[in-house]
Amino acid sequence: MTLALIQPDWPAPAQVKAFMTQRGGGVSVEPYRSLNMATHVGDELSAVLANRKQVAERLALPSQPVWLNQVHGVRVVHADDCVLSDSLPEADGAWTSDQHRVLAIMTADCLPILLTDQQGSFVMALHAGWRGLADGIIQRAVNDAHLVPERVMAWVGPGIGFSAFEVGHEVRECFLTQGRAQCHHFKSSPSGLWLANLAGIALWQLEQLNVGWLGGGHWCTFEQRERFFSYRREGVTGRMTALIWLDA
Repeated sequence: MTLALIQPDWPAPAQVKAFMTQRGGGVSVEPYRSLNMATHVGDELSAVLANRKQVAERLALPSQPVWLNQVHGVRVVHADDCVLSDSLPEADGAWTSDQHRVLAIMTADCLPILLTDQQGSFVMALHAGWRGLADGIIQRAVNDAHLVPERVMAWVGPGIGFSAFEVGHEVRECFLTQGRAQCHHFKSSPSGLWLANLAGIALWQLEQLNVGWLGGGHWCTFEQRERFFSYRREGVTGRMTALIWLDA
């Protein structure tokens, strides 16, 4: 099977390189078939390392990716500090202005969000599930990195879609009471709960920050079984990875 990748369709400068893996083209077997990029989900380590090597060679990555211990929080780290550590930083985002520093975010229903600016002066990668979005990870990232929102462009990668992401009343209230979403980002489900538009919420939050260019957000990891891993659909499954870096 051919290695499956998505390249953001955005007006980023040429030195900004960004890609998103899908689930096809690797060596992992069920329930991780086949391009699982995560070492923490129970897959054979040798298979994960082979998958990572294949992606690194295909993309000619200039360095080993900066991996994170993602915890559904709002901490965003400066990636240059992470390479000196022997352990994975506990964070859900990273940014850098250094060339050849590869950032990596793993997902399987949560949203990967990639950011840069018109000059390609930095790159940033965020892991945004409902908890991160409700707690303000996007605004935290923009503020902590001292970004000028009007110059920023943001691409929202594959995540669980509006018709598949059912949440409880407490999740909807968490968003609405904190002003992190609007009523139209939710619709009632047949079970009496709510369907949440995760990508729509992320794009709306970015718009509220006056981010200059927005794109992506039109996939559904739950419904597109052959293309994407989905934790909500399968429970035990693999992870895709979004990668971004600055080339010379």
